[in-house]
Amino acid sequence: MKLEQRLLAVAPWLLAISAVARTWVIVTGFGNESIDLYVYWSLAPHVLEGDLYQVTSPHSPPDFPLPFTYPPFGALVFLPMTWMFWGLAQWSFRLLSVLCLYWIVRVTLRLIAGERWTTDARLWRQRAILWTAVLLWMMPVFHTFEFGQINLVLAAVVLAAMVARDQRVAGAGIGLTAGVKLVPAISGLYFLATRRWAAAVWSIVAFAASVGLGFLVDFNQAKQYWFVLFGDPDRVGPVATAHNQSLRGALSRTFGYDVGMSWPWLIAAVAAVVLAGFALRAAVRAGDALIGVVTVQFLGLLLSPISWDHHWVWVAPLLIWLVYTRIATWARITLLMLWCPVVFWDVIAFQLRRQPTIWTISRPGWLSAVGWAYPALALVTLVVIAVALAGTMRIRSTDLKDNVRPMNTVG
Repeated sequence: MKLEQRLLAVAPWLLAISAVARTWVIVTGFGNESIDLYVYWSLAPHVLEGDLYQVTSPHSPPDFPLPFTYPPFGALVFLPMTWMFWGLAQWSFRLLSVLCLYWIVRVTLRLIAGERWTTDARLWRQRAILWTAVLLWMMPVFHTFEFGQINLVLAAVVLAAMVARDQRVAGAGIGLTAGVKLVPAISGLYFLATRRWAAAVWSIVAFAASVGLGFLVDFNQAKQYWFVLFGDPDRVGPVATAHNQSLRGALSRTFGYDVGMSWPWLIAAVAAVVLAGFALRAAVRAGDALIGVVTVQFLGLLLSPISWDHHWVWVAPLLIWLVYTRIATWARITLLMLWCPVVFWDVIAFQLRRQPTIWTISRPGWLSAVGWAYPALALVTLVVIAVALAGTMRIRSTDLKDNVRPMNTVG
């Protein structure tokens, strides 16, 4: 605690130093191009021209022409950014991403703190600044900035929506983010698990509205996406590259070919669903909204055909939860020791330097094992959450029973 107090005292300075250092690394290296952000910025206007899915980014790598891979509604959301010149759009988006990271940290800490957030507000707000400084060094966060990805923005909206009390706000937030990028649709499982039926219905309505708006803007374009391009991961990118940290990516590297949705993937997917089910049930019974949300997001990342390593920004709230939530020491230490080396050391770059091209599927045995880093730890995390929270609930139940005293009778 003494170390934390010393760090909290200089938290604003640490955040400033972290931001400057990370910015320097990005603008002097690969990240200065923000190649994914350039896709959004340069191609979004084509949604109004009817050829959104026929064009590719002029700043694509030589071996991978980058198309627009989101639904038409996603392009409509990006349109306001295209009204800025490129430099302004780039730096505005970077600033927005930093603010979203801080928002994610702040909401995470508020969920953990509960009533302590108001009774000791200054402490928890200092912690929010400190954690933002630390998480700028987490590789999924750094790669989000490096590529100019939308992960932090979507995660901030999804987290805010899933814990919102107003059912309409919660449902609309999830439905609209799913309309931009499909993976957040998995969040509806949390509404079902917590019996928030109205939020689930509103999420479906909002998602349907986003799809309908795409058809309204250009029917043929929307039809092409939903009935031809939807579900084609090859268009999104190479399934077996080290960047893809989904179950399908890890299995494909292990088997040496794209497993698709064949029996290896089906077995792994069923296992992931079962483990996530146990973890989610334990989270709901414990009344832990944060870890319930993280559990559902981990399941979505595991099941998605492609989950780039920078999509795993959801590890950030998990790390904060592990530090401050009262769970078994073995669970806390195990997950922190497993996750921290993976997310704070660039294990993805280590693999990329050892693969001939991003399109190569075959890997040496040891390298394919390293390629399981994120999905394997996600599965382990689901098991630990289920066991640790179940154990915590049993301890609380025992404590409650021990604290009950028989009433004295008079007469």
